[in-house]
Amino acid sequence: MAQASGAQKNQWLRLLAEQLHAERATVIAANQLDLQNAVAAGRSGAMVDRLRLDDRGIAQLITALLEIAAMADPVGRLTAGEIRPAGFEVRKQRVPLGVIGMVYESRPNVTIDAAALCLKAGNAVVLRGGSEALHSNSALITLLRASLRAAGLPEDAVQQPATAERAAIEALVSERDGLDLCIPRGGTQLIDFIMQVARVPVIQHYQGVCHLYVHSAADLAQATRVVVNAKAQRPGVCNATEAILVDAAIAETAVPELVQALTAAGVQVRACARAIAYGGDRVVAAQPEDYGQEFLDLICLLRVVDDLDGALAHIRQYGSRHTEGILTRDIAAAHRFTQGVDASCVVVNASTRLNDGSCLGLGAEIGISTTKLHAYGPMGLDSLTTERWLVVGDGHLRQ
Repeated sequence: MAQASGAQKNQWLRLLAEQLHAERATVIAANQLDLQNAVAAGRSGAMVDRLRLDDRGIAQLITALLEIAAMADPVGRLTAGEIRPAGFEVRKQRVPLGVIGMVYESRPNVTIDAAALCLKAGNAVVLRGGSEALHSNSALITLLRASLRAAGLPEDAVQQPATAERAAIEALVSERDGLDLCIPRGGTQLIDFIMQVARVPVIQHYQGVCHLYVHSAADLAQATRVVVNAKAQRPGVCNATEAILVDAAIAETAVPELVQALTAAGVQVRACARAIAYGGDRVVAAQPEDYGQEFLDLICLLRVVDDLDGALAHIRQYGSRHTEGILTRDIAAAHRFTQGVDASCVVVNASTRLNDGSCLGLGAEIGISTTKLHAYGPMGLDSLTTERWLVVGDGHLRQ
């Protein structure tokens, strides 16, 4: 795959898009089996939502495939360079990472996104989805391998473990000569397990405990719209807002308006004692375990903080380095917030839902890294390569 041409990889992506369109009924039927099993097993609404792959979802995958095909091939790209005083040329060049292991839960769309991005970046990929998406993933991997054969590329560039047992994960990540990198996406138990047993590098795509801070200088009408979108537009994903922090200076006005809008959108608001004073019987009292919780549901924490420093202190204690945001018309406050918060993406007067590969111009993403080394935030094509040194001389020797 590292030697495949950009034209050949793009041909494969377009062919895969065509096959996905032609076989959409087969894929949806397989997904329906997974959905039925999930409902019968009593899976949460958020889990079922992440598992669903319908006509709209397949259309989005097809769009992503075509966008990735239209992107420049990162493999071999020269990113920096100079002529050294001795006369030889020094360059930095992007090269593939190697064999990437994707371990993920629920989301069958990851099967297509991960394969498309990994292979376009010259890598091979081992896809280990969760047992709850077994039928969906099997149907999609069949398409992936068939399209690789049709494009003249090795079908084994995409592989799936023969078993869905957790022991397969340990076997996958505990051998140093197997994977070059593991990228887990899922709940805390899955990622903690992988971090305990892995002997290969791991980039964590950890939970999204995302916050929005409504500053004292916020445009309250705009802030309310942003908060509702960030929490309720799709609550079961990692970039949904889980906690809203309100500046004490505007709490008397802001809390009732925010609570009214959130409850109208079907959100249960769990409020701190200070917020309860303004939210009344439309809120429930927050419990200690609600702080730092990734609800992945129509539930949110609402807390009144003294000021911007109080908001930063809360985020330092409970955030997960995923996405943090401030809603304000005060440029200085926005600057202080962006400088003071530690997150893979910081938003100002915008929804946390925008921390997404497609929204940020990556075409698609393999996930949102909360690990700072190598990649931080949504991982696209460049994040699935690394840089090596390239030295071009004319008989130059070390003196």
